[in-house]
Amino acid sequence: MTIVEIINRDLTEAMKAREAARLSALRMIKTALKLRETELPGPVDDGEATKVLNTLLKQRRDSAEQYRAGGREELAIKEENEARLIESYLPAAASDEEMRRAIDEAVAETGASSMKDMGSVMKAARSRLEGRTVDGKALSDLAKSKLSGQ
Repeated sequence: MTIVEIINRDLTEAMKAREAARLSALRMIKTALKLRETELPGPVDDGEATKVLNTLLKQRRDSAEQYRAGGREELAIKEENEARLIESYLPAAASDEEMRRAIDEAVAETGASSMKDMGSVMKAARSRLEGRTVDGKALSDLAKSKLSGQ
């Protein structure tokens, strides 16, 4: 079952169970996936769906942070709940150890020796972690520390 099919099934279940918060979040996800589908020549596959979900997840986390800074705790909690729901549809996240190993292998593969090589290291590391959810900032921080430490 694809991610889109799972989301559609869960949307129907949320309607039947009258779970308003979950239903709202699932509708937002479905809308974002439909929008992406209009931009593509064909249907949204799992790879594209993962990209859309990662974008939505980042937006929710940023919004929660902004709401907290503005003293709107109830809205921050709502955004965090939506983020948890979105995360449930994403593939398993890469662990810190997996990201370190990918960075080490990418540095060895590209022959990187300075911060100038950051782009090629990140590209190689991301390709090694394909199919997993990766925190781009954490991966970037690991790459920076590895390249500046040489």
